[in-house]
Amino acid sequence: MDRLRPRQRLQFSGFAEAEIQKMEKLIEESKQSMDKEFFQKIARSFNYSSGRAGKPIVKWTEVQSWFQNRQINYASKVASSTDASKDDHSCPKSSPSNDAKESSQMPKAGEKVPDLSELEFEARSSKDGAWYDVDMFLCHRFLPSGEAEVRVRFVGFGAEEDEWVNVKNAVRERSVPLEHSECHKVQVGDTVCCFQERRDQAIYYDAHVIDIQRRMHDIRGCRCLFLIRYDHDNTEERVRLRRLCYRPTL
Repeated sequence: MDRLRPRQRLQFSGFAEAEIQKMEKLIEESKQSMDKEFFQKIARSFNYSSGRAGKPIVKWTEVQSWFQNRQINYASKVASSTDASKDDHSCPKSSPSNDAKESSQMPKAGEKVPDLSELEFEARSSKDGAWYDVDMFLCHRFLPSGEAEVRVRFVGFGAEEDEWVNVKNAVRERSVPLEHSECHKVQVGDTVCCFQERRDQAIYYDAHVIDIQRRMHDIRGCRCLFLIRYDHDNTEERVRLRRLCYRPTL
């Protein structure tokens, strides 16, 4: 699956306020097709501006991702304001199993409902086994086995990439990026979510820390090296802290 980096905001310093305002204005005013050329033109204008002097170069894919996220957020707000009777339109009626029952059950009277409003989630795609940020949960269902599945929409992707995923095995609270001063939190044996960079992909996989070379920090931050072993293929790699996300303690 050819996806954008799921946590691009960790790899990019962010847009300036003036750049965001410009893109917001383009969303309101632009009537042209938002194709690759459109995003490249915006990226070039940002990179040539005096306000980006000394800052990282903006890639056109980062501009594209911003617009996609903006449109998804707008769509979700519109959907949430519609009548509840229309909610089932957000979830396809067809599914891999005819026996699976879709549900939008409300909690039983007196049942304690956890406050999930402040939590962010990630889900594991069945297409490549990697973890991606969840933008929204569209609906859920119960399989004949009794297991629950949810249909998720990933951050930065449209409805064509929606997936049914197992709640127990493929949905969890979002992994936490670490600051340079927090490297001591990572210990041998820990499970981490590691950003794997390859020639044809750059995505997050689960891994275990099998060795750590502690080094003195300098002006650049943490210089420690972490030897990790990926869970999906057992390959090993030495990585810096910036490529690791720590699993939150539940």
